[in-house]
Amino acid sequence: MVFSSVVFLFAFLPTVLIGYYLLNPIFRNVFLLCSSLFFYTWGEPKFIFVMIASIAINYIIGMLIDKIYLLMGKKGSVFVLAGGVLLNLALLVYFKYFNFIVLNLNNIFNLNLVVQNIALPIGISFFTFQGMSYIIDLYRREIPVQRNPISVALYISLFPQLIAGPIVRYSDIYLQINERKIDVEKFAQGIKRFIIGLSKKILLANVLGEVADLIFGTPFNQVDSLTAWLGIICYTMQIYFDFSGYSDMAIGLGKMFGFDFMENFNLPYISKSITEFWRRWHISLSTWFRDYLYIPLGGNRSGNVYFNLLLVFVATGLWHGAAWNFLCWGLWHGLFLIIERIVKKKGIRTSAPGLIKWGYTMFVVVIGWVLFRADGIQGAFHYLMSMFNFIERDFIRFSVWYYLDRHVLFTLFVAGVLSSHLPSYIMEKIKNAKCVMFVQPATLLFLMVLCVVFVVNSSYNPFIYFRF
Repeated sequence: MVFSSVVFLFAFLPTVLIGYYLLNPIFRNVFLLCSSLFFYTWGEPKFIFVMIASIAINYIIGMLIDKIYLLMGKKGSVFVLAGGVLLNLALLVYFKYFNFIVLNLNNIFNLNLVVQNIALPIGISFFTFQGMSYIIDLYRREIPVQRNPISVALYISLFPQLIAGPIVRYSDIYLQINERKIDVEKFAQGIKRFIIGLSKKILLANVLGEVADLIFGTPFNQVDSLTAWLGIICYTMQIYFDFSGYSDMAIGLGKMFGFDFMENFNLPYISKSITEFWRRWHISLSTWFRDYLYIPLGGNRSGNVYFNLLLVFVATGLWHGAAWNFLCWGLWHGLFLIIERIVKKKGIRTSAPGLIKWGYTMFVVVIGWVLFRADGIQGAFHYLMSMFNFIERDFIRFSVWYYLDRHVLFTLFVAGVLSSHLPSYIMEKIKNAKCVMFVQPATLLFLMVLCVVFVVNSSYNPFIYFRF
């Protein structure tokens, strides 16, 4: 079930909200847990057992860590933690990476290992990382143990952020799980945030995604350079508004039920370095790897800082998918982060104008998105060849103007504006104007109606990060 579907908007969400607020507060967590498990079961019922296994593993490991810590101290509980992390990773590796490993072992060593038909449970990378953060923070004594299995299950399976994040830390919401304050203002903020996210997804990401899919689906030797650039620019905007739109909807839904989730995006396309980009893009993932991998490896204090950075971004790439192009995407970003670190360490001051720095950053990001979007390494190489006009073409199937109609042009323009500081600057200037209290609700209502019209009449409605 996706947030931008008719079933979710007009059946699931209204039913859950009405039931939630009609119930006595002591039953709300149980009701929300049942609703979340039903939400997850809707698409692929068999994967509910993977979710239940993840919940059971982390609850039991959490209880053992707490008990052994009290008996033997931190040194004794570290072995339980290691076992818990390995169990979480085993679950993730089996479903997400098993066939990738087998295929590469067959190719490298000329083996005949059997490739199994293993389907990927939706959102497994997200809820596995949430489970691991719970047991790691518990081992570090940064949070109290949760003895109520309902609360642990709700934390891991809570439907607003279950499928595509943000990756929520238990330390951020454990107090809210036990007691949440909900008022009209917070509920209204949630509705507003949800509509903004839905609009990003339906009105921007889906429109640009169709163009990107058409161009990437055309044989590379039938695409001219301008069209190839249009395809990747559309994808650059699609992935941002798709993912940030989902995060906005998740944050908005969380507020409707009394939860406050962390922000996951902060205008990443205004960045003037790759280092800054990763402070603004998928913040919940980058901070997860910082706190649970980079810093334990030694972080900035280690003599192996560059190796640590590269390792983190290899892991970041593979977290997104079991394929070489994702690994190369991670390496690509890691390489530029290392270069920026070296430049900074040597005290080299760059006097380049901000526009040049922004151009450099966006160039690196856009080239990286080719690796991310293309079908494999070879597909990425061919697409880059098309972009830079390094191939001989059989013929050009369609010119750039075939794809770049008025609707797409307008959508690209709006996407560019919304990716900048301009909207927040304008809102800051007019926030005290009397017309805002009337114009804002009317605009949100108009956007919601427009989104519903698009949802009902369109069959194109993917979420990119669902497959991670």
